[in-house]
Amino acid sequence: MTLVVVASNVLVQYPVAFRVGPLDLAEILTWGAFTYPVAFLVTDLTNRWFGVATARNVVLAGFAVAIVLSAFLSTPRIALASASAYLVGQMADVLLFDRLRRVRAWWEAPLVASASGSVLDTLVFFTLAFAPALSGLLGAGDAFAAESAPAFGLLAVEVPRWMSWAAADFCVKMLFAALLLAPYRGLMNRMVPYPA
Repeated sequence: MTLVVVASNVLVQYPVAFRVGPLDLAEILTWGAFTYPVAFLVTDLTNRWFGVATARNVVLAGFAVAIVLSAFLSTPRIALASASAYLVGQMADVLLFDRLRRVRAWWEAPLVASASGSVLDTLVFFTLAFAPALSGLLGAGDAFAAESAPAFGLLAVEVPRWMSWAAADFCVKMLFAALLLAPYRGLMNRMVPYPA
């Protein structure tokens, strides 16, 4: 988990410098969006193999690393948003996975738990980090993030940039929630699971 948190905190500083047709991905995505979803895979496998208590401890260890890294790599507002989003999203994943692992289909618990954790992570992070309405409480926001720009960098509708960033980040998380089912399935039976 620590490796995922460190990689994501570093890679979030680098925009994805590619174009897909008229879409400039650098306007809406950073490389951190591609590494962070692995945290949900780590949490789900830990939960399956070692149980909910160990999964919570792994999340808390990642949280401690996230706080230290964020303090050095970002502003206080971004650090608070990052740590809060991580803790809320990962703990939701742990709780949901533990409850859903008893269902029949092997893929339901990791997919639903990761998707739900991703929703919370995205909402908490982008709202706390960039929503102008919270500037009085959390300090000055990022003026660039609050500027209006075409949604997703290409639609006719204009929204604050941070909303496009949140939507793109969420889309990547959902894609990875589905794609990471393959390694989850491959690894899930390598060890005897913790009793449900």
